[in-house]
Amino acid sequence: IQCSSVHQHSHPHSIKILGDITLGGLFPVHSRGPAGVPCGEIKKEKGIHRMEAMLYALDQINSDPELLPNITLGARILDTCSRDTYALEQSLTFVQALIQKDTSDIRCSNGEQPIIRKPERVVGVIGASGSSVSIMVANVLRLFEIPQISYASTAPELSDNNRYDFFSRVVPPDSYQAQAMVDIVKALGWNYVSTLASEGNYGESGVDAFVQISREAGGLCIAQSIKIPREPKPGEFDKIIKRLMETPNARGVIIFAHEDDIKQVLEAARKSNLTGHFKFVGSDSWGAKSSPILDQEEVAEGAVTILPKRASIEGFDQYFTTRSLENNRRNIWFAEFWEDDFRCKLTRPGIKIDPEKKKCTGKERIGRDSHYEQEGKVQFVIDAVYAMAHALHNMHQDLCPGATGVCDKMDPVEGRLLLSYIHSVNFNGSAGTAVLFNENGDAPGRYDIFQYQMTNTTNPGYRVIGQWTNNLRLNVEDMQWTGGSRQMPDSVCSFPCRSGERKKMVKGVPCCWHCELCDGYQFQADEFNCEMCPFDMRPTLNRTACRPTPIIKLEWHSPWAMIPLFLAILGILATLFVIITFIRFNDTPIVRAAGRELSYVLLTGIFLIYLITFLMIAEPGTVVCAFRRLLLGLGMCITYSAMLTKTNRIYRIFEQGKKSVTPPKFISPTSQLMITFILISVQVVGVFIWFGVMPPHTIVDYEEQRPPNPDLAQGILKCDMSDLSLICCLSYSIVLMVTCTVYAVKSRGVPETFNEAKPIGFTMYTTCIVWLAFVPIFFGTAQSTEKMFIQTTTLTVSMSLSASVSLGMLYIPKVYVIILHPEQNVQKRKRSFKAVVQAATMSSRLSQKSINDKQNGETKIEPDRTQ
Repeated sequence: IQCSSVHQHSHPHSIKILGDITLGGLFPVHSRGPAGVPCGEIKKEKGIHRMEAMLYALDQINSDPELLPNITLGARILDTCSRDTYALEQSLTFVQALIQKDTSDIRCSNGEQPIIRKPERVVGVIGASGSSVSIMVANVLRLFEIPQISYASTAPELSDNNRYDFFSRVVPPDSYQAQAMVDIVKALGWNYVSTLASEGNYGESGVDAFVQISREAGGLCIAQSIKIPREPKPGEFDKIIKRLMETPNARGVIIFAHEDDIKQVLEAARKSNLTGHFKFVGSDSWGAKSSPILDQEEVAEGAVTILPKRASIEGFDQYFTTRSLENNRRNIWFAEFWEDDFRCKLTRPGIKIDPEKKKCTGKERIGRDSHYEQEGKVQFVIDAVYAMAHALHNMHQDLCPGATGVCDKMDPVEGRLLLSYIHSVNFNGSAGTAVLFNENGDAPGRYDIFQYQMTNTTNPGYRVIGQWTNNLRLNVEDMQWTGGSRQMPDSVCSFPCRSGERKKMVKGVPCCWHCELCDGYQFQADEFNCEMCPFDMRPTLNRTACRPTPIIKLEWHSPWAMIPLFLAILGILATLFVIITFIRFNDTPIVRAAGRELSYVLLTGIFLIYLITFLMIAEPGTVVCAFRRLLLGLGMCITYSAMLTKTNRIYRIFEQGKKSVTPPKFISPTSQLMITFILISVQVVGVFIWFGVMPPHTIVDYEEQRPPNPDLAQGILKCDMSDLSLICCLSYSIVLMVTCTVYAVKSRGVPETFNEAKPIGFTMYTTCIVWLAFVPIFFGTAQSTEKMFIQTTTLTVSMSLSASVSLGMLYIPKVYVIILHPEQNVQKRKRSFKAVVQAATMSSRLSQKSINDKQNGETKIEPDRTQ
C-alpha cells in the first residue's frame, strides 16, 4: 500500500528477484534461536550455500535461450530459521496474492484513496529443508494449490499423496533411506542398536520407518528409541547419553536428527568420556557436512552417514567463490555470512567494532581466505529449480504455442495444472542423473555411503565407502574405526554362544539370549537344545557331539593289582614248597600223622585260592569269567571241606569214646576223602547249574565310574558277576567255614598230642576275623569311583590271607620239624583206639572236676590212682 511517497509494506527478511514468473524459496539461513528468539546463528552451508544455489540456478535458466525463452524467472526467498512455526508465518507471504482483501474503507491520512500494490503471485515454492518445516508449509500451500518441490525433506509421511498432494521432492524419502540404513547395519554384523530422533516429522518418521523395515526384515532389535525434544533443556543431552549407556552393548546408534542436535549429542558423549564407544549411523541430515562434527571429530570418528547420491557442481563452485560484498548485494544475508566465514567484522554506522575481532576489508575471497566445500544438497536445490522450470517450459509450450513471454492462459498459472507438468518432467539433472517423480512425487532412491575417517588418510574427512540403489554395495575393506582400526566393532545384544552352550532366549527380545552350558553328560544337539549322550558315550570336550566312553580294566601293573599278585606268588611258592616237602617225606610219621590224603586235598584248595588272584586280575573274557565262577568258591570249598572233615572226625572219635570203646564209622582215610569230595561236589554242581542258567560273559559297566565330570567317565570291562552273585558263590564256603569253626570250638578240649584240633581251631578263628573285616570294606566302597579296584583287591587279599593262615597254622610248623628237626620226626609208641579213648576220657573228667571244685571253693589234689 502506498500513500504519497511513504512505503508501508516491506520484507526485511526476504530476498526479492524480479521476474515474469515468481518462485518462492524457503531456506534455513539461520539456526533455531534460544527460547523466545526465533533465529540464531547463521548457517553457512545448509543456509547460504543452498540459497545461493537457487540464485545460481535462476541465473542459469534465465540465461538459457532454450529453456523458458523470453521468460524471466523471479524469486521471493525467505528464511525459515530452522523452525516450523516461524516458517509458517513467513510462508504466508506466498499466498498474499491469493487472499482477497476489501480495501474500500481504507484511506490515507490526507484523505486520499491509497494506491494498492498487488503482491507478486508465487506459482511454486522451492523448499523447505527440514521435513517438519515442509509439512507445516505444505498444509498451507495445498489450500491455495501452490506446488512445492523440496530439495532436502525426506520424511516418509510426505509421500502421502492424499494429504500432501502438492508436495514433490528431488530427494528420495526416508523409507528408502531407512532401508539403506537397515542394510548397512546388517552388513556391519550388528543386530542390536539404539535410535535417536529429533522431535518432529523428519526424525520421528525416519526412525519409525527404520524400526518398521527392521522388524519386517527380522534379525535386528532396537535397544532404545530416544526422542530429542524440540526445545531441549540444559543437561538434556547428558541424560540421553546416560540412557544410551543403560544398554552398553548397543554401541550402534541410528540417528535421524537435525544438525544442531547431532552436534550436541557428540559433545555430550565426549563430556561423558565415551569417545569411541558409540558408532553412529547418520541420516542425510548429517550426510557429509562438517558443521555437525566441528570440534567433535574424535567422537564422530568411524560414523557412517548416508546422503542422496550427489555430485559437486563445478559451475556453482566457480559462481560462489567469486561472490563478494560488491557483486552479491541481492543476498541480504551475505554480509553476515561474510563476517562469519572470514571471522571478521564489517563497519556499520553507529556500531562499534569489537577490538578482539579484525576488521573486514572486503578483499577477502571465499576458498582462498576461508575453507570452502560445496554443501551436499546444492545439487538438489539446482535440480528442484530446474524441475520447476522444465514444468513451466512444457506448460508454456502447450498453453502458449509460439507466444513470446507469458500468455493469458498462464496468467495466472493454474497450480493443479502445473503440478501435473511437474510430475511429468524427466530430464538429466545437474549431476547427469535423471530427475523424475513417481506418482507420490518422490524421487528414486540413490545414496552414497560415507564414513568419517581421521587416520590413514591425507585429508581427514568423509570418505565414500559404498552406495545404495535398491541394494547395498559396501566396501568393508575401506572402512576404518577409532584409532584407524580395521576391526569391525560389535553392536550385539548377546555374543554367539561358545561350542557346547545353548541359547536361552530373552522373552520378547529375539536378538538377546543367555548362553547356558550343556552340563553333565549333555551335548549341544542344536542352537537351542541340549540332549543327553547315550549311556555308553560321553560328550566331546567342546560338547558338540558324543564320543565313546573309554573302557578300562584292572591292569597287571596297577598298584591295586601288584599287592595281591605279590601275596599270591609268595603263597603259591610256599604252597608248592609244602607239597614238595610232603611228597618227599611222604612216609615219615609227621606226614602220615597229618593225614596225607586230606592234606594233599587241603593244600590243593589253598593253591587254588592263591591262583584265583591271577584270574581276578586277568582281562575279562568268556573263558576267564567261566574259570572265575568255578574257582572263586572251589578253592575255599576244597580247603574248608577238608578241614571240616578233619574236625568232624576228631569230634566224633572223642564223643564216641565217652560212650563206648567201639570206634565211630567213616574215620578211615578213604571215608574221609569220600566225605570231602561229596562236600566239594555240592559247590561244583551249583556252579554248573549257574553256567546253564546264565552262561558266563563279559559286560562293560558304565555306571560304576560315571562321576559328575564326564571327562573322568570310564567304562569298566568286567565279568557278569554282581556283588550278590559273588557272595552267593562264596556263601557255601562260608557255611563250611562256620561249621568247621563250630567243630573246632567243640574239640578244644582234645589234648594237643591228638591230631590237629587246636591248630585248626586257631586257623578258623583267624579266618573268621579276616572275613569279618572283608565284609565292611567290600560293601563300604560300593559308592567309590574306584569300587572295582578296591573290591577286587580286598577280595583277593582276604582270600590270600585266609589261605596263608591255613598254610601257616597247619603246615609250616610240620615243615619246620621235617626240615630243621628231623630227630622229632620219628615213630612214637603205637596206642590202640581204647587207650586213646581212655586218655581222652580221663582228661575230660579231670577238667570237669577242676571246674566243680572251683565252684565249691575247694581245691584238692588227689593222687593218681591209675599209676
